[in-house]
Amino acid sequence: MNTIQDQQDRTAPDELGPDGPDGFAALDPDDPEREATTSVSLFEGDEGGLEYAERRALVALLKQRFISARTHPRDWRALTENERVIRARLNDLFLELQIDPVREVAWKRQAVSETGQKFPTLLYDAAWSREETIVLVHLRDRFRAATAAGEGRVYVDREDVVDYVAGFRPPHATDVAGDEKRARNAVANVNRAGLLIGAPTDDRYEISEAIEPLLPLELLKELLVSLQRTNDPEAATEDDPLFGDETQADQRHDEED
Repeated sequence: MNTIQDQQDRTAPDELGPDGPDGFAALDPDDPEREATTSVSLFEGDEGGLEYAERRALVALLKQRFISARTHPRDWRALTENERVIRARLNDLFLELQIDPVREVAWKRQAVSETGQKFPTLLYDAAWSREETIVLVHLRDRFRAATAAGEGRVYVDREDVVDYVAGFRPPHATDVAGDEKRARNAVANVNRAGLLIGAPTDDRYEISEAIEPLLPLELLKELLVSLQRTNDPEAATEDDPLFGDETQADQRHDEED
């Protein structure tokens, strides 16, 4: 079965530093007095050329799978106001900046050489598990259908997602309790990744708008076919009703991705 490859930072969060490091709490980038009281140098020997807000946005991009205008408003604002310089800093690390201006989501990906040269990387490809892949497919399909129907925000119940995963259990599977535990862990991991918005203990989550650019339509189709073939090799075709109807907006967005 094909799996989604999730690019993550090799550097541990503690090594990159917490979101609000000691000593910087007073340096509010939105403070109108900041320009008069601070310079770009933030610590002794600082040779960096970015302002505090720009550095914060850069670190957020390195630490997180994605940032968005709603989940990281300060970092998103700093990114959009200083896109060129932040993009350049990522390029120095052999990373590319990806931005979806419609959904207001930004993420990084490994740069690919035009000559086939292999670049050093801070990222590694971690495959989502089978259950996590099913959860992502369900969220992407649910989000697409709901937004096409005019819903501004899209919600999903934890139990509905767990039941959806159970629907992909092969007929020969007998470990019902183990399968349910893996399904619940998958929901928790997708929540931890930021694609389900809410507290880990919530029974209902909002689906992040980042689900669309991070899981484009063509990949969604490929994964649905693969998942169905796992259960029934003769059952999966691209005409399956699971795919639903594509709207022109869906096609346009996915071509941009």
